[in-house]
Amino acid sequence: MINGSCCCGSVQFELSESPSMLGMCHCSRCRKVGASALAFVQAKNFKITSGREKIAVYKAQSPYKYDRCFCSDCGTALGEVLSKMDSFPINAHCIDSEIDIENKFHEFVSEKPCWFKIGDSAKQFSEHPHE
Repeated sequence: MINGSCCCGSVQFELSESPSMLGMCHCSRCRKVGASALAFVQAKNFKITSGREKIAVYKAQSPYKYDRCFCSDCGTALGEVLSKMDSFPINAHCIDSEIDIENKFHEFVSEKPCWFKIGDSAKQFSEHPHE
């Protein structure tokens, strides 16, 4: 079992399988909420084990398509842990267990600050990937 949580531990979750993919988002919204490293999980493998009532939601506005969830106690960005989709992104930094996964893409590189240098060979997309 793969475990995860917010900073204060109020929200906890578990994954029965590793995320299917890891990507980095450089959009201003993800950077500002502190959730740029996104692990994509399958809904069937994801379960909130405690703190569901502590999750607050920030609604997405175009061109962004994912709402973002936060712990209402400590403010940790959780990703889209309340999604009804079959697959959705969570904040990779909230995963407490070690997982063997490498970054597959960078999205919204058009919004990346000039001081951030991409140091891997993962695919880069100006906005959301089209693949």
